[in-house]
Amino acid sequence: MQHCRLSHLLRAGLLTAVAATASMTAAADTPLKVGFVYIGPIGDHGWTYQHDQGRKALEAQLGDKVETTYVESVPEGADAERVIRNLASSGHKLIYTTSFGYMNPTAKVAKMFPDVTFEHATGYKRDKNLGTYLARSYEARYVGGFLAAKMTKSKVVGYVASFPIPEVLRDINAIQLALNKYNPGAEVKVMWINTWFDPGKEADAANALIDQGADVIFQHTDSPAPAQTAERRGVYAVGYASDMLSFAPKAILTSVVNNWAPYYVSTTQSVLDGSWQPRDYWGGMAEDVVQTPLSDNVPAAIKAEAETIIASIRSGEFHPFTGPIKDQSGQVRIPEGSVASDADLAGMDFYVEGIQSELPK
Repeated sequence: MQHCRLSHLLRAGLLTAVAATASMTAAADTPLKVGFVYIGPIGDHGWTYQHDQGRKALEAQLGDKVETTYVESVPEGADAERVIRNLASSGHKLIYTTSFGYMNPTAKVAKMFPDVTFEHATGYKRDKNLGTYLARSYEARYVGGFLAAKMTKSKVVGYVASFPIPEVLRDINAIQLALNKYNPGAEVKVMWINTWFDPGKEADAANALIDQGADVIFQHTDSPAPAQTAERRGVYAVGYASDMLSFAPKAILTSVVNNWAPYYVSTTQSVLDGSWQPRDYWGGMAEDVVQTPLSDNVPAAIKAEAETIIASIRSGEFHPFTGPIKDQSGQVRIPEGSVASDADLAGMDFYVEGIQSELPK
């Protein structure tokens, strides 16, 4: 009887071990559910489109290790919190929220779901399970400012702006710094429209800036409307987030392109292998997160000079925010010989010398 009982126990133990192994294998084979929250439609051909291209690259490179979900056109505020919470409660273990106004909702939901990893684009609030990431778009803006300095005849450059947050102010200032160096007296005129995506408002703002003399149009909004307006009006444009050359082939000088794929792949892999840690990631030209494709609308000599500037930024030899840099009042913000720190850039709340527009209160 003892032998039979021992045999039974061994069989039971073996079955338990087999079941546990099967369970572990099933868990290992279960894909990581990754959620994305988008401010605009994936067809905006700008900011959201590029984030979704990054999501697709993530699927292509990590294959059946991941399962991705996205929710598009989510307003900032209460709706965002609801969407983020729904993703977290439905088994998503990694969630990317891709607009500045998602910062507080993301931080709030992250505290509710400590076993979920959150990544927020362009914000500054972090936690044990919440990291932040952004692109050094000011690097490409400086190159665009150089091109504008060389191509403008009116010495007026227009900027269709979304919201007066540090990310937008950095980019406006980078353009003006390039103008100050390569075409003293040229200035950026800014028009705030308080939206990220509204093609009608974007086009109206571009038209208003052109009416005020702007012959190069920049944008910090998400549709191709400003570039298309520039082409219709016979002036130049610099696209944003995506390469907008196909939408305005006669107008585009370059585009400030955000390539999110490298970050999404590496960050998701770190969650898969258990090495993820919260951090404040800044990706620029050196990491191929920011790209500046130069169009054939740029004369060869100017293009060659632009390539030299791009190479110097990529290598770290040159930083667009190198002092001395003064604000509109003449106060020195970055001393001579100093380079703006990431903290300086993250909290930028002023216009540099040369911009005549008034900063919104």
